[in-house]
Amino acid sequence: MPSLLASLVFCLPIGAALAQAQPPNLPSQPYDAEMANAVGADEYGMRKYVLVVLKTGPKPMPAGAERSAMFKGHFANINRLAAEGKLALAGPFDGVDGWRGLFILAVPDIEEARQLTATDPVISSGEMIAEYHKYYGSAALMLVNDGHKKVAKKSF
Repeated sequence: MPSLLASLVFCLPIGAALAQAQPPNLPSQPYDAEMANAVGADEYGMRKYVLVVLKTGPKPMPAGAERSAMFKGHFANINRLAAEGKLALAGPFDGVDGWRGLFILAVPDIEEARQLTATDPVISSGEMIAEYHKYYGSAALMLVNDGHKKVAKKSF
């Protein structure tokens, strides 16, 4: 018991010092109207998106050349939508419970999102189905694709 008490007595001053420590002063970034306009930000720095959850569909395609071509088309579609400024973010999930991936589309309504996802081979083939949700988030998501290009050594 004395060692536990000694440990507590030693840790208390360190814990108190850490609790009182202030985060370093970060430089404040001034509002950038040009950037805000470029990413479609409202006065709160936000914008409307549609979150698309991709789930396993009714027609899974077996491994082979046709499946490979379908996914090649899927990645080409993702790259096209990103280049057009319609796709803010995309990526796979772990597949648990049939959840396969997501898109965050930079469009204000679900109907337009449906039209964009209909062009994706994994949707049109029935490999995946899409679930749509309106999402209001940071307009800075529109900067992810350019940032990603700077950190990726390879592309799909």
